[in-house]
Amino acid sequence: MGTPGARRASPRQAWTSAPGRLAALAIALGSAGASQAAGQATDWTLQVRDATGAPVPNAAVAVELKGQPVRPATGAAATMPQRDRQFQPQLLVVQTGTAVNFPNFDTVRHHVYSFSPTKKFELKLYSGTPAEPVVFDKPGVAQLGCNIHDRMSAHIVVVDTPLFGITDAKGEVTLNLPPGEHRLRLWATRMGNAAPSAQPLVVAAGAAGVLKVELKD
Repeated sequence: MGTPGARRASPRQAWTSAPGRLAALAIALGSAGASQAAGQATDWTLQVRDATGAPVPNAAVAVELKGQPVRPATGAAATMPQRDRQFQPQLLVVQTGTAVNFPNFDTVRHHVYSFSPTKKFELKLYSGTPAEPVVFDKPGVAQLGCNIHDRMSAHIVVVDTPLFGITDAKGEVTLNLPPGEHRLRLWATRMGNAAPSAQPLVVAAGAAGVLKVELKD
């Protein structure tokens, strides 16, 4: 699903079960070449690294802009298909209020469910596409499963902002952000069903930059 302000690479899911916590290390600001006018959005590269400095791919990243009212998405839609008895993708990030469809392209039927507080639902044994999508109307993390195929698992991260993305194989994602004091939210699979971590994010006027975030065990 295309999202204003985000450019996403196709991620590979890296699954771990260890709990994690996130800590900001540094915000490195560099010259963007041509000067940017105050208030003008600039492309920022967000880098997610672990304690050893290795990139963390497939992490959900979102930025809530200071002073921007939290509004549900209007008419937004996304899909999480099932192919080869797997959810594809296994991580989906959507804005609050997004309607998600769960088409089944397999020749066997699936029974998709979530018992997570963020969104509890069941799509009982079905093939094809259910008539009604599931609206994710509360921010947080929903873990999905299939009642028929235990190895099927996925997460949907719901955020209160249209500015989000998923890190690529290098642990990076680029977001187009205006200057100001904002809030960064970050989630990786190792966090399980915990809500995305929150930390301040300061974006300076007239400069592009890199935000480095460490994912700690």
